[in-house]
Amino acid sequence: MNLLERNDKNAVAHLKMNAPERLNALSEEMLAALQAEFDALKDDRSIRAVVLSGSGKAFCAGHDLKQMTAGRQAEDGGKAYFTALFDTCAKMMLSIRALPQPVIAAPHGIATAAGCQLVATCDMAVAQTGTRFGVNGVNIGLFCSTPMVALSRNIARKQAFEMLTTGSFIDADRAQELGLVNRVSDNAEAEALALAETVASKLAAAVKVGKEGFYKQLEMGLEDAYAYTGAAMAENMLFRDTEEGIAAFLEKRDPTWEQ
Repeated sequence: MNLLERNDKNAVAHLKMNAPERLNALSEEMLAALQAEFDALKDDRSIRAVVLSGSGKAFCAGHDLKQMTAGRQAEDGGKAYFTALFDTCAKMMLSIRALPQPVIAAPHGIATAAGCQLVATCDMAVAQTGTRFGVNGVNIGLFCSTPMVALSRNIARKQAFEMLTTGSFIDADRAQELGLVNRVSDNAEAEALALAETVASKLAAAVKVGKEGFYKQLEMGLEDAYAYTGAAMAENMLFRDTEEGIAAFLEKRDPTWEQ
């Protein structure tokens, strides 16, 4: 049994975490498996969108607390281990952001702590009806500081702070209201795959420019953002396939793209 299953169809890579007995926790092994797939996907031109889901009754329950407890046995009480673990997790999360392909999460059951961080890190999310989300580490005395980074970049500050300091859960409908997920569905995995296929039908080079620019401009002041995105659009206009796309639109025909 593979810890992370991958199925490619219609230019979409479907990654499914497959450790149901551990609620798909982000163990050292799961982090390594995810990192390996994202490293492989970044240069895979046959894939234009990615869906991430989980098997069993939960999407992801966060870090593997049993492994973390074992890490305490080191002479330093686990400090080096914990530092390396959170650095490894951050690298994986940043790899999602750096991918040229949009990544769509399809959470179900629960998405807690680093599992909620994983949903917040993905570019879009379609949640199964009944999914519960939480950054609940504070309930066991561990503030979800790294999940806070992604969560606070998805939802309003006061709402994020309330979740972080109370450890309370929100349901899928509330997650949609707050902006943590795009949609709620009775068949989230299928709807996420359909959404991914829609994205995959677009010009990959343009989507790559758009994803990179979307996140960069958010960190800029208004004038710098317009200067950056204006230059990006000018470069995009020079693509052969963009010229073809505009011509096809004006001529009322389907474009013939090379990429």
